[in-house]
This record gives sequence, C-alpha cells and structure tokens, in this order.
Amino acid sequence: MSVSTDPAAQVTDPVAALIAAGRELVEAGLSPGSSGNVSVRDGDRVLISGTGTSLGRLTPDGIAEVSLDGTHLGGARSSKETPLHTAFYQREDGYRAVVHVHSPHAVALACLAPWAAHNAVPPLTPYFVMRVGQAPLLPYRHPGDPALGDDLLAAPWPLRAALLANHGAVVAGASLDEAVDRATELEEACRIALLTAGSERHELAPGNIRELADRWGSPWTPEP
Repeated sequence: MSVSTDPAAQVTDPVAALIAAGRELVEAGLSPGSSGNVSVRDGDRVLISGTGTSLGRLTPDGIAEVSLDGTHLGGARSSKETPLHTAFYQREDGYRAVVHVHSPHAVALACLAPWAAHNAVPPLTPYFVMRVGQAPLLPYRHPGDPALGDDLLAAPWPLRAALLANHGAVVAGASLDEAVDRATELEEACRIALLTAGSERHELAPGNIRELADRWGSPWTPEP
C-alpha cells in the first residue's frame, strides 16, 4: 500500500490521512503504547490501522483494507476492534472515519456508573453537547469481541460516540479531522466529570442542552 507523492493528492489520500490522525492522537496523549485504532471509509472499503500497531508510528504497511462487513481484503492484519469500526459505518452512511482510543479519562469514566442510560458523561460544558452529543456506556466485552460491534449497532439512541465499559471510547465523524476532534472533546468532558465528581456541581439545564443540541445538530435524547 503506497502513499501518493503528489502534495495535492495527499490532501484526500486516505492512507496519509490515517497516518496523520494516528500521530495526532498520540501527541494529544489519547493513545498510549500500541493501544487504539483508527479507520477511514473509502467508498465500499475501509482502511484501518493494523493489529498491535502504535498509532504514532503508523506506516502504509501497517494499514489493513477490509470490506464494510469486516472481510479482510489486503494489507496488514486488521485490528481486532474492526467490528466496532464497521458497526459505525453500517449504522450511519454519513460516517467516514472512526477513532477508538484508550484515553485515560475516558477509560476511568467508563469504569463508573453512567450519568444516564443514554449518556455516560454528565453535561457540564456546552462544548461536549455541541461537538460530541450523548455518549452512552456500552456493556463490557473483552477487547476484540465481535459483540462490541453488535452492541453499537443495537444502541437505541442516536449517537456519534460511546464509552465502552472498562475499556475506552469510540467516536465517529464525517472526516478523520472531525472524528479526532470529537475524541479529544470527549476525553476533555470525561476529565472534567472526574475532576468534579463528589462536588456540588452545576450541570447544564435541560433547556440549555436542547438549545445547543438543536443548534449544532448534536444527538441528544431528553430524559424521561
């Protein structure tokens, strides 16, 4: 798998974009060690970082090509978390990139009881509502369990991010830049939630949340 040497072509080159996204996630502290994986949808195929690959040292040889149902088509051995990625692409056609990370604050919050059934993260800042929207806590499955993808597909709420119990976070976007930005914002929201845990904190009012979600087109299910 090769990367184009034409600078104009690299703007839309999915391999180059994956490599850049991996480095950005590592530099932001969201992907320690060889954890995490990234993917981009390119037509009817998905390019995803290979299993055991450090995102900060991702190369074209470390990228796998799979179909939308996860069938390996070429390149490196695909990540064991491929079902998580393909589930997002199957769930909504507009998603073109998925980021899965074991960022520390997202993992820590995923070890706690969720704020609500439809959202694990308390709505403390407008930026979380605007940029991420609700992020439910999906059940624990061992890493690589194909049922992780089944859980994501079966989630009854609109979403573009989720926490995986005792595991990490998965985020989708219309582009890799958008998915990385959302993963970063989700990690920040989890950090703020942990910093304020046990304190008398002031969450955003339901009316404020609804106004933000409507204005920014963010998924948010009203509490019953």
